[in-house]
Amino acid sequence: MQWYALFVKTGEEEAMRKYLEVLLPDIDMKILIPKRKLLERRKGKAYECIRTLLPGYVLIKTEMDVSFYYKLKTMPGLIRILRDESDPLQIPEHEISVILALTNQGDVIEFSEIYHEGDRIKVRKGPMKGLEGIIESYDHRKKRLKIRLEILGQVKKVDLGAELIVKED
Repeated sequence: MQWYALFVKTGEEEAMRKYLEVLLPDIDMKILIPKRKLLERRKGKAYECIRTLLPGYVLIKTEMDVSFYYKLKTMPGLIRILRDESDPLQIPEHEISVILALTNQGDVIEFSEIYHEGDRIKVRKGPMKGLEGIIESYDHRKKRLKIRLEILGQVKKVDLGAELIVKED
């Protein structure tokens, strides 16, 4: 089984999950819509919210054959199945492994606890542990890490929630 990406209308990712579960119940597949927990400020107060990591994308792990491909094409709300010149595009293992590590086999990327060590950002605990190499910067006011995420051959910069702590010795 391989990972593939479906492109859907932004905001309709959960609807596509329901369509896949209801209309194709006999197909062996895992559906992943990575989301991230963030802090947002409104009227001076901070609120936790959950936002989609890759808006417009639904990731599925399945055996893609010709009959399944054409069943997918009939799904309401599907714009297209991402593909190379001739076949559906498999997401390379090194790209999907980062997303799976961040989501910890679930859908939501939780907050990480980070600290400064010199001019570098280190992760004490959370989904970013071990992935310090993709961190670009930290916004203390918004409590967000900006990371570099490679997906489908493109580099995307996305924000993840993080709390800066004072390192205990």
